[in-house]
Amino acid sequence: MKIIELILLLIFYNLVPLWAAFTEVPVALRILLTAVISVCWIMMLIRGEKAPVKSFRMRSLKRGLSLTWLTAASILCEWAVLVPYFILSQSGAVTKTFAVVMPLLAVLLTFTAAVIHTAVGSKQIKLHDYLLMFIFCGLFPLNIVLLVHLFKKARREYYFETDKAELDSMRAENEICRTKYPIVMVHGIFFRDWQYFSYWGRIPAALKRNGAVVYYGKQQSARSVHDSAVELKAAVMQVINETGAEKVNIIAHSKGGLDSRYAISCLGMDKYVATLTTISTPHKGCDMVDFLLDKVPEKLVNGIADRYNAIFGRLGDSRPDFLAGVRDLSASRMSVLNAEMQDSSDVSYRSCMSVLKNVFSAGFLPMSLSYLMIKRLNGRNDGLVSEESAKHGRFRLIEPEHLRGVSHGDTIDLMRENIRDFDVREFYTGLVAELKSEGF
Repeated sequence: MKIIELILLLIFYNLVPLWAAFTEVPVALRILLTAVISVCWIMMLIRGEKAPVKSFRMRSLKRGLSLTWLTAASILCEWAVLVPYFILSQSGAVTKTFAVVMPLLAVLLTFTAAVIHTAVGSKQIKLHDYLLMFIFCGLFPLNIVLLVHLFKKARREYYFETDKAELDSMRAENEICRTKYPIVMVHGIFFRDWQYFSYWGRIPAALKRNGAVVYYGKQQSARSVHDSAVELKAAVMQVINETGAEKVNIIAHSKGGLDSRYAISCLGMDKYVATLTTISTPHKGCDMVDFLLDKVPEKLVNGIADRYNAIFGRLGDSRPDFLAGVRDLSASRMSVLNAEMQDSSDVSYRSCMSVLKNVFSAGFLPMSLSYLMIKRLNGRNDGLVSEESAKHGRFRLIEPEHLRGVSHGDTIDLMRENIRDFDVREFYTGLVAELKSEGF
């Protein structure tokens, strides 16, 4: 199909030389053929393309990739047409000018269509990628290097998403994530379980496609561990009442793991929780929090807290408490809480942790700075939590071979990024499938 489209493109590009060469063709027929070829070219630019995944986004992304290939291939082929034409043709200067201008405009429009299709379909090409391309669009050969980079990024995304969808389709009937008890996903600090922006990115949808029954903790964004645990207890009891299940499996990220442990150990929820899986949770606290609370002026800390509480009060929190939430993450405070939160023999505890490979891995300046600080204080970390602090129960370390590493935000698919050597959706699918295999 691409070869046919390439031939169509070359014919459209070279209508001026063609009509100059075939002067015996009647004018009416030339106009008709030009109209037909032009319509075919326009349809080629705007149409979608069949993809293994029945998704408008994937069809658009595939079309963008095809048009990018066609643009590059047609430019190369056009040299083989225009060079002999200018050498051998006896046409006048005006005709030769049109013979160059028309392909240039057509190439530009074809490439523009490729960019639009790719932008509509791709979630991995970010705003900064487009900004770099715009800034350096006229700087050769850097613009070509950036263009090739974006094309490769889009192609990797297409094949990655296609393979993922096919895998989910093949195992859909097996419902590998259909656990005995429903899953309750508990978010960390500074976030809410909003309907229109998922804290967990693409993870819940992947679990549901594989049979999981998923609910959320619904605690406020920033409160003390005790207060958040009280809210979490209410959410879990609501799930128990709605589903009739005897227990739930909790998967908690960051401070959500501490909230869950407190609810289990101090609020009697051990009777209703079968397993607790914590992801990047600071079970031993964060020495960086102690350091910052000690060094940063109290007036500045209180000012930040007041501003945060005001903003999240407008966003839905009834009683946000920035300072209470942050203080409970400190190493000194966690030494006290750990003495209170004794593990229950009725609950299976397991924990997971990722690490960054270097300061450039985080991709976010504040987290890069915190990575350096925590590395100096505690060693390997994910940008917010140290490896040693995250260990609790059965422990699993996420450490891809790729130089990038996996950050604190990557473990909840914060940026919806396909990371080389680490498929976050497949990681969670594996965690829940393991729970099912163990009878939970």
